[in-house]
Amino acid sequence: MSVQGVNFAYRQLGPDDGVPLILLNHLSAVLDNWDPRVVDGLAARRRVITYDNRGVGASGGSTPDTIEAMASDTVLFIRALGFAQVDLLGLSMGGFIAQVIAAEEPDLVRKRPTRTPYSGCCASTTSHTSPATAAPISSPRSTAR
Repeated sequence: MSVQGVNFAYRQLGPDDGVPLILLNHLSAVLDNWDPRVVDGLAARRRVITYDNRGVGASGGSTPDTIEAMASDTVLFIRALGFAQVDLLGLSMGGFIAQVIAAEEPDLVRKRPTRTPYSGCCASTTSHTSPATAAPISSPRSTAR
């Protein structure tokens, strides 16, 4: 699909009705990085759309420099598909993109995950660290022990 002169690669699965779920990927990932078991499970009950960000995978153009630019591209992509409202599910960097879209286009987003993505390469997922106690992206991590 061409959006403002940039070709976006995407895949749509599931029923053609209802509010679609847009899957937003992690850094440098392509639409095929989503586990087919997850996508197929979601698509059994609803429309699911995965896509390659601008400049990544089979999509054309230059890779954006900021999350805000990626969010803007995503909004343009969603609107080009003709949707007035979507649900968003972001993985890692995709979670940051989802937050920007929800903040800047609240009428476009019906649902998004309530968990906040965290900064840093490899946040602990052990039983000792829960999302409720991890530092949100808007605050620097504490160095106190």
